[in-house]
Formats: sequence, C-alpha cells, structure tokens
Amino acid sequence: MSRRNIAQLLLDGTTYFATLLSIIALGLIFVYVFREGGHLLSVNLIRSDYHARNFVGTLREESPGSFPIESFEGDDLFPVERYGIVLQQTQDLAGDTVIRVYYVHEASPLRQLNNQDPTTNERTISLQEGMILRRVSYQEHPTSLTSRGASMMATDMNDSQREIREVLFSLEGGGIRGSVITTVYLIFLTLFIALPFGILTAIYFNEFAPVNKVTKLMRNFIETLTGVPSIIYGLLGITVFVPLTVRLTPASNANLIAGALTLSVILLPVIIRTTEEALKVVPNDHRWASLALGANKTQTTFKVVLKQALPGILTATFLGIGRVIGESAALIFVLGTAIRDQVRIFEPSTSLAVHIWSMMTDEPANIALSSTIALIILLIVLVLNVFIKVTVWAFNRKGSY
Repeated sequence: MSRRNIAQLLLDGTTYFATLLSIIALGLIFVYVFREGGHLLSVNLIRSDYHARNFVGTLREESPGSFPIESFEGDDLFPVERYGIVLQQTQDLAGDTVIRVYYVHEASPLRQLNNQDPTTNERTISLQEGMILRRVSYQEHPTSLTSRGASMMATDMNDSQREIREVLFSLEGGGIRGSVITTVYLIFLTLFIALPFGILTAIYFNEFAPVNKVTKLMRNFIETLTGVPSIIYGLLGITVFVPLTVRLTPASNANLIAGALTLSVILLPVIIRTTEEALKVVPNDHRWASLALGANKTQTTFKVVLKQALPGILTATFLGIGRVIGESAALIFVLGTAIRDQVRIFEPSTSLAVHIWSMMTDEPANIALSSTIALIILLIVLVLNVFIKVTVWAFNRKGSY
C-alpha cells in the first residue's frame, strides 16, 4: 500500500472517529437529561405556577373521632382515621418531596377550617384531595413537618394526646408557566427589535455599501461581536438598557424590555451575517435583469433579491429564536433570578434558561427539574431545526430561488 493511500485512510479514519465521538457526546447529553428529568415532564408542569398558594386554617371545633376510611393500597399511603384523611408521600411538579392529601372523608373536620389569612375575605377554607400538607401545629406538642415524612405526620395526627392548633397546606407548585411566558415574550420582543435592524443592515452592506476600507472594517467589527461572551452583553444591559428603560418606561428595576434590548444586541451580528450570506447566493443575473427592465436599485433589492433570500432570512430568524431560548448569562444581569408566576414586561422575571440557573443554585440543587427544563429546551431547538429544514425544502420545491 502506497504512502498516499495510508495517509488517505488515516484522514478518513480520523474524520469518522471524530464524527462518532461528536454523535456519542450529543447523545449522552440527551440521554442524561431525559433520565434525570423525563419523569417530571408533563403538561401540568408547563401550565402550573411555581409558587404555590398557601392556606392557614384552624379547626372550627376540635371534633376528632374515628372516621371510616376506605381501603387504600400502596406503601406510600398513610391513613389518619382520627381526622378522616389519607396522606401520601410523593413529589410535586418540581420533584421536591411533599406530603399530598390523597383522600378526605366527607365529614372530616379538616373540610371546614377557619381562615387565618387576613389578606383574603374568605372566612372558611377547605382541605381537598390533591393539596399539599405543609405543616400541622399542635397546642403543646412539636409541630409535624414535611421533612419528617408522611408516615410520622400520620402517626402524630392519630395521637389522641395531640390537639391541632393550626394547619398549613397549599395548592401544588413547582410549575414553569411563568418562565415559559417570559421566554415567549423575550422571543417576540427581541425579534421585533433585532430583525428589522439586522436585515436592513445586511441589505446595506451587500447591496448599497461601497467596497472600501471603512465597510471592510465595519464587517470585521460585526464578525468580532459574534465571538464576544454573552456575559459582557449582560454588563452592557445593566449599565445602559436598564437605566434607559427605567427612565423612559414605568419600570423601576430590571425588566423584560431591557432583556429584549440586550438579546437584540447579541442577535444582531448573527442576523446580519446570515442574511448577508443569503443575499450573496442570489445570482447577479437576476439583479441585472431587473435593472434592464427599468426597475431602480431599491426596487430590485426589495422586490427581487430580498424575496429570493427569504429562506436564508428565515433560517437566521429561527437560529435567533434558539439563541434567545438558550441565553442565560446576560439575562441574569438584566432580568434577575427571581422566579415569577405573574409576568409583566416592565418587571423582572426568569426565562427557561435562567430558571435552570435558579434551580441549580438552590440548596440542595434541584437536578431533576433543571434536567426537565433542559429537555424542554432541547426539544424546542430540535423542532426549530426541523422547521428550518422543512421551510427551506418548501421554498426550493416552489422554485423561490
């Protein structure tokens, strides 16, 4: 075998080996997040609030007894016959260990409690199936807490020597609805700002700008900006965009508008370069034909060239959406890390990526929920990539080029 053939085999082998390693690495990432967070993935997780609404109640009258409870099977179920409820050791939407109310008897005294929350007008509250029991306080005995488990809480409540003083329970929390809404807002606001500026800048550079040292230098600056770490853009956002939005809008601190402006600056180089490459693909013969038919430069650019470059511009748009969804470092500065259920554009909130950061900085870190959100982001990016391929294929099939 000649030395040339050996060199070719080595190059081919190295190429195949590198490709295999890349595929394995990407596959392992997907397998890991699916294994750690796949069990939490559900529609309820996406549409539920992260912060649960708490209720504090006291017994209207201490009337415990022996309530008939149906036979429930399961090692995680613990009956409290004294109050007619069944407790379940389980997890909430975020993967945290909680005590869920599995069953409540119709005559249970816990169905009619005096409301101790002065901020509401409700005089009575009710413990219902599916709610989370957080704490049971007694008159002269230690409090039963979630950390001690459902079995110990059921044992304490069945103790005839314990008289309940106060019950703290809540609706189930742990959802990511607020972060999903924040991410959607950021996508639309960012594209609304970045797309017009990016596309028009690319049109200027490719169609109207003279070829000289100044335009070449400006192109080099734009290409350099694509490699700037996003945390530096975050510094720009907190020192420029946050004070600007505070002065010009009702915002008083970090807000979604400042986040969208920061992401727009991040996306501009990508949109400009991708759009410019799409414009370069359009044959010059089409430009000359349009000019020969009497159209001017502007008409040719916007009615002939831009139309044929539309698939490339759409590709830049979808790539920008993926960047917005996955960005976290810059948004930590301009949006903060406080998870909000009620999202307003003039207030801080968290995107899906920042939500992961918040979960991983908890003590202990919530790896399960972080992996679930990461899985959602990966699925969204996968869908976007497939949509890009389908869009470009559809344009090619119609002969738009």
